[in-house]
Amino acid sequence: MTDWSAHDIPDLSDRAAVVTGANSGIGYCTARELARRGARVVLACRSEERGSAALARLFSDVPSADAALWRLDLGDLGSVREFAERYDRERGGRLDLLVNNAGVMALPHRRTADGFEAQFGVNHLGHFALTGLLLPHLLRTPGARVVTVSSMLHLLGNVDVTDLNSDRHYRRWLAYGRSKSANLLFTHELARRAAAAGADLVAAAAHPGYAATNLQAAGPRLEGRRVRETVMTAATRVVGQSAAAGALPTLYAATAPGVRPDSFTGPRVLGWRGTPTPSPRASWTRDDRVSTRLWEASEQLTGVRYDDTPKPA
Repeated sequence: MTDWSAHDIPDLSDRAAVVTGANSGIGYCTARELARRGARVVLACRSEERGSAALARLFSDVPSADAALWRLDLGDLGSVREFAERYDRERGGRLDLLVNNAGVMALPHRRTADGFEAQFGVNHLGHFALTGLLLPHLLRTPGARVVTVSSMLHLLGNVDVTDLNSDRHYRRWLAYGRSKSANLLFTHELARRAAAAGADLVAAAAHPGYAATNLQAAGPRLEGRRVRETVMTAATRVVGQSAAAGALPTLYAATAPGVRPDSFTGPRVLGWRGTPTPSPRASWTRDDRVSTRLWEASEQLTGVRYDDTPKPA
């Protein structure tokens, strides 16, 4: 893994990929490099305006790209179902790679269209539902992978299965950390269930370290705190690595040979920046009991059941 870079991505001709949140930052860089290596990529974006601009940029960066923009709002389960139904109709067959990248960070208290706390609803439940609805395509594709982007800030807290929507008390950074722990617990449980079913599917996770994207300033922007937004944006540019560098752990988990199920890949230097390497993670993100309870609650909340991946014994 030493000095692994985007140049080490293997040929992906005829591979089908979906990248959520591909309109900017890490998601855009991930989609671009997959397309550069020949993958047929769907950019799954909430904003059609920003998504269209990203698609035009991608074609400018990679003129030979086989890429398309599809609308997906992970904060609306109806939109998630529409996306999956469109994939059934228009793509069918195989899906080699699903990159669950989109996310929100440290927002003021918000609810999704379905009434879930926004960070838990978008970062975890939306991707849980999307993966489950696309699972038949993944399972019929040999060597398929699901890569879910978490964060080292998962260390802020384990999920509270008795208060998944932070109804008792909302603290934005704690809610964010819990949603990122949920990403890792989802990866852990999906890997366990794929193994129990004998499925040729790798569920892995990655994190970008500290990357210079627009994610950090979103919370202050929503609150109209211009000074805080400006300070956060400037600080991110100074101390963060580029979005292209931040995308490398995701790209490694998505394409490198020998990636293990339930692995967690991040930057080499203090988990902050640098080339991809195995990343430390909180012990609670490999707790079978908690991952099972979260999984069962997620099925109930979203109405999406993973019937082809049985509960491990």
